[in-house]
Amino acid sequence: MTGSDPTRTHPRDGDVPLGVLDLVPIAAGGSIATALRNTVDLARLTDQLGYRRYWVTEHHVNRSTAGLSATLLTALVAEATSRVRVGSGSLQLGHRTALSVAEEWGLLDSLHPGRLDLGLGRAGWHPPAAPADAAPTAAENGHAPAGPAEPAEPPAPYPRLRASDLFALHRLLLPRNPLNSADYLDQVLDVLTLLDGTHRAGELTVEAVPGHRAEVEVWVLGRTAGESAEVAGQLGLPYATNYHASPSTTADSVAAYRKAFRPSAALPQPYVIVTVDALVGPDDSAARRAAAGHDLWSLANRVGEPTVFPAPEEAAAHSWTPADRELVADLGRSRLVGTAPDVAAGLRELRDRFDADELLVVTTTFAEADRRRSYELLAAEWGLPRAD
Repeated sequence: MTGSDPTRTHPRDGDVPLGVLDLVPIAAGGSIATALRNTVDLARLTDQLGYRRYWVTEHHVNRSTAGLSATLLTALVAEATSRVRVGSGSLQLGHRTALSVAEEWGLLDSLHPGRLDLGLGRAGWHPPAAPADAAPTAAENGHAPAGPAEPAEPPAPYPRLRASDLFALHRLLLPRNPLNSADYLDQVLDVLTLLDGTHRAGELTVEAVPGHRAEVEVWVLGRTAGESAEVAGQLGLPYATNYHASPSTTADSVAAYRKAFRPSAALPQPYVIVTVDALVGPDDSAARRAAAGHDLWSLANRVGEPTVFPAPEEAAAHSWTPADRELVADLGRSRLVGTAPDVAAGLRELRDRFDADELLVVTTTFAEADRRRSYELLAAEWGLPRAD
């Protein structure tokens, strides 16, 4: 893998590879089965169009997406494709064990060797330690909590999200696995050593068959200039950050990774993927029509009330408050919507701004035909290498 030059200050020569980040959305009137079939079909299409990677996301207790298990979805996508690299964006490590991750992804690698990207996210809830004489909490008394506990890396400061039932349910149902180290660095190291065959448990050497010696490329995914960026840098791993969901934190996130980076045997220089929300239409009007509903869908997620992607009529009829508009304004400003030349120009600007080695394009629409057409038009404009 060729890494990026952290000292570069001039625009890149030539375009970087494009990949796909699929949120596996469920549209109004659709079903989970339809969403899964759409993902498999889109993966086949983008494989033929020449996209480099196809990553799927993982969200829990969330009605807006069928992306509940990055591992299972990766298996479906890998089976349906032949060229594109497939993987997780991201697999939530906190409430799993390193052994389960290594075994499951080793199993996938046995069928699809050399095509897997294991993107690790932190996740898992980390409530603060309570004083020894503290009174029992509502949860300890068997009742629903009055409010969510603080996770190790709090989400963006959206008060309605933090006060939502969704936030509380995540804390209750997806706690950190007690078998994991308290240190995220150690958790990632456990996965790496189980995959490369050097892991030890006490005095015992562990062969995580079939994960032992699997050809899985490990990534760390992060949102802020926090622990994930630092761990990726310290271990010399490639790093991906989600501009599509948190545009205001991307620059600091990438800078923290590059500052912490130490060369490794696998990666001599930093390597960065940036995710970008983009939608291409045959003309501006068609692109805007296809994008209808995205702001409303994003609002539902940011207030902790996720729902299916709305039909254009529902989106048009929604009555917006100024506060709600402001809550998703950053996403509207960062989203690229328009013709292929205009969207490509926006992608190149982001490529240069963040010195990205690759870009993952996130396209979410009500009509699946609009999503497929967007990736087709962008691939042609970018000059991706189509399959023969």
